[in-house]
Amino acid sequence: MAIQTVTATLNGQTYTLTYNGTTGKYEATITAPSITSYNQDGGYYPVTVTATDQAGNSTTQDSTNTANRLVVKEKVPPVISALSPAASARITTAAPTITGTLKDETNGSGVDTSSFVLKVDGVAINNANVTFTPITGGFNFSYTASGLAQGAHTYTVDVKDNDGNAATQQSVSFTVDTVAPTLNVTAPTNNLITNQTNFTVTGTTSDATSNPTTVTITVNGTDAGAVTVSSGAFSKAVTLRAGSNSIVVKARDSAGLETTVTRAVTLDTVAPTITGIELIPNPVDAGATFIIKVTATD
Repeated sequence: MAIQTVTATLNGQTYTLTYNGTTGKYEATITAPSITSYNQDGGYYPVTVTATDQAGNSTTQDSTNTANRLVVKEKVPPVISALSPAASARITTAAPTITGTLKDETNGSGVDTSSFVLKVDGVAINNANVTFTPITGGFNFSYTASGLAQGAHTYTVDVKDNDGNAATQQSVSFTVDTVAPTLNVTAPTNNLITNQTNFTVTGTTSDATSNPTTVTITVNGTDAGAVTVSSGAFSKAVTLRAGSNSIVVKARDSAGLETTVTRAVTLDTVAPTITGIELIPNPVDAGATFIIKVTATD
C-alpha cells in the first residue's frame, strides 16, 4: 500500500506534509512558535508525526524520539537598568553598594544569572558575593564594594538570557569622595574685637577630589548672601551688630561634604569715658618725676 497522508502536529496545530520526489521525503515549511521553548516542559516543543496509508493504517511517532523535539530560541537580549551609583555620581563612602535590575522580555527565556559579570575598575567580582533577588521578569542585583580609593572609578555589567542573547554592556563612572574640603578663614580671627561695623570675611578653600567647592556665610544665623570663590579664595562683606557676633563659614564640595569654621567677633563702637585725671605732685620740680592717674571706663 502507498502512503496517503503524512501530518505533523506542533503546538496544537496540524500540518499536512507534501511528498518531494527529489528527496523522497514528505516535507512542509512551518513557522516556529514565537515564544522560546526554554520554559516548556523539557525545554522543547514536541512534534508528533503521523503517517497513514491508503488502507487507513497509521503510525504515530511522538517526542519520545529526540528527533521530534523542536528547540526554539528567542532573539531579544535582556536589559540592564536602574544602575546605582549612577553615572557621574559623587559618593561619600569607600564601600558603595552597586545595584541594578536585570530583565528579560515577557515570555522570554529569562535572565541567566550564571552569565552575570560585574567588574569594578576592570576586576571581575565573584558572583558568590553578588545577591540576586527575583522580581517579575528578572532579578535585582546588589554588591557591596570595599576599600575604594579617593577619586574616579568605573564598573561594568554584562549578562545573558538563557537562550544566550547578550545584553548591551552598561558602563558607569563615579567618584569616591570621603574627605571634606579644606577651609581656612583668614579674617576674622576668633574672638576678634573690632570697632568696624562693616567687616570683610576672607579665606581659602579647596578639595582635591570634588572641586569646585561652594562657600556660605551666616552672621548671627542670617545668610550673608552669595559668596564668590575664585581659584579657591573668597571674600564677603558682612555687617556686624553691636556686641557679640557669631560668623559661621561653611565650605561644601560637590559630593556634599562640608567643613565648618565658626568665629566669635565683638563689635564695640563706644569710646571709653575719662572721668578723672590726677597729676602728683603738681606743681613738680624741674627734672623730677611725677605720677599721672587716670580714671576711665568703657
